[in-house]
Amino acid sequence: MTVSLPRTAALGVIAALALSACGAAPENSSTTADGKNAATATSAADFGGLDALVKAAKKEGTLNAIALPRDWANYGALIDGFEKKYGIKIAVENPDGASQDEINAVTSRKGQDRAPDVLDLGSSFAISAAQQGLLAPYKVASFADIPAEQKDAQARWYNDYGGYISIGCDAKRVKTCPTTFADLLKPQYKGQVALNGNPTKSGSAFGGVWAASLASGGSFDDIQPGLDFFKKLKQNGNYTPVESTPATVEKGETPISIDWDYLNAGYAEEFKSKGVDWTVSVPSDGKFSQYYSQAINKDAPHPAAARLWQEYLYSAEGQNLWLKGYARPALMTAMEKAGTLDKTAAAKLPEVSGTPSFPTEAQQNKAKTVLGQGWAKAVSG
Repeated sequence: MTVSLPRTAALGVIAALALSACGAAPENSSTTADGKNAATATSAADFGGLDALVKAAKKEGTLNAIALPRDWANYGALIDGFEKKYGIKIAVENPDGASQDEINAVTSRKGQDRAPDVLDLGSSFAISAAQQGLLAPYKVASFADIPAEQKDAQARWYNDYGGYISIGCDAKRVKTCPTTFADLLKPQYKGQVALNGNPTKSGSAFGGVWAASLASGGSFDDIQPGLDFFKKLKQNGNYTPVESTPATVEKGETPISIDWDYLNAGYAEEFKSKGVDWTVSVPSDGKFSQYYSQAINKDAPHPAAARLWQEYLYSAEGQNLWLKGYARPALMTAMEKAGTLDKTAAAKLPEVSGTPSFPTEAQQNKAKTVLGQGWAKAVSG
C-alpha cells in the first residue's frame, strides 16, 4: 500500500493550485465515428463496448487522479497495473489530500484540463458530491453485483473497498496496547492517541469519531457521543493533534492511531523490517465499518479514461489488488461465489465477527453537520 502521507492535506494546497491552473479542457477527442460521446456514456455498452472504450481512452492517453497515496489500500499496484495494461498514464496530484479536497478541486477547476477525472471519496463525501451535481452516472459491467446498500441508484457513486475502524499501536513504545475505546481514556496513554486527519475533511477520521460514538452509547442517528469522547480524550491529555501518517508512525510520533484496519495492517507489514512492532485491533466496543466510494467527475477532461479506470477497478483483477492491501472490496461476496476471490489475501484480513451495518444517506448528512459544528470546539484548548 512506498510511503506517502494519507489523505489529510489542508485545503490551501488545492486553492493555490487552482489559482495557478491555466487553460480550458482540451477538445473532446472521445467521440466515436457514429457520434457516441464518452462524456455522456452511462456504461461501456452505451459507448459501443469495452473495446471502443479502451480505444478512446488510449487516444486520450492520460487519467487525472487526486488524493491516491500509493500505500493506501494498495493503490500503487492498482495504478501500475492500469498503466501497464492500457498504456495510459495516471497523473496523481496531491496524494495526501482528503475527500473534501477532491470535491474542492472538481468545483474550482471546472472546464480546465487539470481537473480530476475520477474521485475516491469517503462515503458521506460521495453523497455530498452527488447532491451538488458533480458526478457522472456510469454503471460498470459488474454494477449489478455491488450490494444495493453500497451504491447510488443513479450510479453516480458506488463503494469500492472498505474496512473497520481499528486501533494501531507501537508495541515497542507502548507497554500495554489498548484494544478498546474505553482503554484509550486510561492515563497511561497521555499524548499518544491520534487520528488520521480532521474528521470534517477526512473519511477515515470521520469514521473514527463515529466508532467512538458507538462505543460511548451513540448510534448511527447520534454521533454526538463521539465528539464528547474526543473532548474527554483532549481534556485528559491523551489526544494528540498530530495527524497520524506512515512517517509519524515510523518515527514514533503517533504511537497509537485510530484508523482503518487496512491502513494499520499495512503499517504492520511495511515497518516490520524497520523494527516497528505495530499491532492492530478492531475494538469490540466501537465496531464501525465503512467503505470509500468511486465516482467520475461529470466534467472529466478525459471521460473515456475515467470510465475505463472504473471498469478496471471493478474487475476481479482490480478488486483482488485492493484485497492484497488488506481492504475488503465491494465485490468480495460476489467474487467468492464466482471463485475469483484471492483466498490467500482474504485470509490475511484482520479478524472481525458479525455482519457490518452502514449508516444511511440521511444519517451521514446529519453526522457531517454535527461534526462541522462541533469538532473544533471539542478538541480546542
